[in-house]
Amino acid sequence: MKVICRTIAVAGLIGVCLCGSATAAEAPKAAAPVANPAATKAASAAHFSVVPVPAKEVVALGAVGSVPAGLGVVEGGLIPYTPAALKQRDANRADWIHKDPEIKCYLPGVPRANYMGLPFQILQSDNSMMIAYEYDGAVRNLVFKDPGPPPIDSWMGQSVAHWEGDTLVVVVTGLIDSSWFDRAGNFHTADMKVVEKYHYTGPGVVRYEAEITDPAVFTRPWKMSMNLYRHVGEDARLQQFRCVEFVEELMYGHLRKEPLK
Repeated sequence: MKVICRTIAVAGLIGVCLCGSATAAEAPKAAAPVANPAATKAASAAHFSVVPVPAKEVVALGAVGSVPAGLGVVEGGLIPYTPAALKQRDANRADWIHKDPEIKCYLPGVPRANYMGLPFQILQSDNSMMIAYEYDGAVRNLVFKDPGPPPIDSWMGQSVAHWEGDTLVVVVTGLIDSSWFDRAGNFHTADMKVVEKYHYTGPGVVRYEAEITDPAVFTRPWKMSMNLYRHVGEDARLQQFRCVEFVEELMYGHLRKEPLK
């Protein structure tokens, strides 16, 4: 039996950044020089007068509502969106506060569940493996005998695993199209296929890779990679983050006879 871990709690990355863009050929072109000095001054003033302001729901939270900066994990730096998909990503990003499924406590999907900043635990026996996540009690059963196409799409999909030497390879399909990759509006369709690789590189460290294929959204397959670190303290354990109770009022409060003001 290959061993990836023994009852191990692994922390995801906090503030992981996925950079989305079209191909380099679609990058914005430099603006032509402005000959009129007055026009130049006006354009400069207009540029510096635009100050991004968060949505009012975020402003009320102050610093707690901020999203910390994070290191990029996309290999090559850019997500290869098709032009139409890039427009959709930008629309998602502009209205993130209302569209991100995490806001409403929906299950995060794969690969997002692995880098949300909350730990998860890999449990392994001689012939089975399971990943339990602290976020919303999410669970994935990794099967080592391919049962065929998923009978239905779901938030966490169907995970079929096998070993390639000392590397655990997991093919994930049957993912619902409502999940996102992050809080920046990066998205996919229900045809997405994720190939994960977990490789033990040293004491307490697992190298994680996820290759994404979705021809309806991306011009080619692309990959993200990062290190996952084991929690080694005596108190390392999963706790409960049952976020549903925090969003019930957000989602259904308008159905009250007298909604909160």
